[in-house]
Parts: sequence; structure tokens; C-alpha cells
Amino acid sequence: MTEKHLSSQFDSELNGVSSRVMELGGMVESQIHQAIYSLANFDAESAARVVAVEQRVNALEIEIDRELSSIIARRQPTARDLRLLIAISKTTANLERVGDEAHKMARMVMSIIESGSARQLPANELRVAADLAAGLLRKALDAFARLDVQAAVSILKDDDLIDNEFDGFVRKLVTYMMEDPRTISPSLDLLFLAKAIERIGDHAKNIAEFIIYIVKGADVRHTSVAEVESAVQ
Repeated sequence: MTEKHLSSQFDSELNGVSSRVMELGGMVESQIHQAIYSLANFDAESAARVVAVEQRVNALEIEIDRELSSIIARRQPTARDLRLLIAISKTTANLERVGDEAHKMARMVMSIIESGSARQLPANELRVAADLAAGLLRKALDAFARLDVQAAVSILKDDDLIDNEFDGFVRKLVTYMMEDPRTISPSLDLLFLAKAIERIGDHAKNIAEFIIYIVKGADVRHTSVAEVESAVQ
């Protein structure tokens, strides 16, 4: 993942903490897929598995943060190494928040299952956006492992697809609520789920921005995709 250093121990520490990030990413990905399955099938067992993993995700995020603090204190890195460690810290925080969103989805699915109120609404149409978000996170983790700037730029573009799906779904829910006020409560439940899915895409986008920060030293937050493409040339 990184260039070789004079200290092989430093290389080992960097590779070790990077591996822990990938481990965290794998756990969060599993949460997302379980949450999507529970939503598509109204499966309480899958939702419960998502909830059960939450504490492990939080614990691993804390462990990685401690490792990073130790490395920075002992090695006093500069330039790209410091950017890498800062970006790993921010990536870890974003992955933990993705886990939070999956946890929220699972909790809401469990609530919907108990009430049975949303079965008449287009819950399955969320599957498209959910699959897009899960795929975007997978691409972000792959790009982070390789520090692939071009893949990161592609992720920034793809995030717009999830935003478009979210906007379209919201418009459809508004139509349902206007036509039948009895659907307002379950529609709001589905809106909650849709927002969680959109946030997963946002976190994947954040990770892509961190990749560009590591490699190019450029902070591309709040920057248009066209401007980012120009900056990484």
C-alpha cells in the first residue's frame, strides 16, 4: 500500500494498520449485505445479525485509532506518511459510520416487520439504491488498498447515481402519501431507510476523497468532479 521506508518496522506497522482497516471494511460490508437482504425479504434473523455485529465494529474502530495514535507518537511521520495516517483515521471513522447506517437499517426493518405496515409500499425498489451503495463501498475499499486515484475519481462520479435513486424514491413516496394519508407513517419509515442508504454512498465518496488526499496532497472536498479530474492530472 505504501512506499518502502528505511525502517522495516515502520513498514510493518503501516501494513498492519492498513490490514485492520480492510478487516473493518469487510465487517461493515457484511453488515450492509445482511441489511439489504433483511429489507428485501423482511427477514428478522438477517436484521438481528446486523445488530449483533455492531459492537465488534465499534471495538475494532477504537483499536485502529489507538494503533494510529501510537504510530504517530513514536514515528512522528511527515509528508505523505502523515497524510496516509490521517486518511486511515478518517476512513476508519467513515467505515464505523457506515456500520451505524447498516445498524439503523436493520433496526428499522425489524420495526417494520413487527408492524407489517410497509409491505404495501415499494420497499423492494430500495434494493437498487442499496446495491449501488454496497458496490460503491466495495470499490472504495479496493481503491484504498491500491491507492488508485483514477478509481477514486470514478467513485465520485458514481455517487451521483445513488443520489438520483434517492431523489426518485422520495418523489414516489410523496405521491403515495398524497394519494393515501394512511401511508404516511410507513412511508416515513421507508424514507428513513432510503436516507441511510444514501449516507452509505456519501461515506464511500469520502473514502475516495481521502485516497486523492494521500496521493496528491489535495483536499477535494466540496469540489466538483470536473475540478477533481483536472487536479489529479
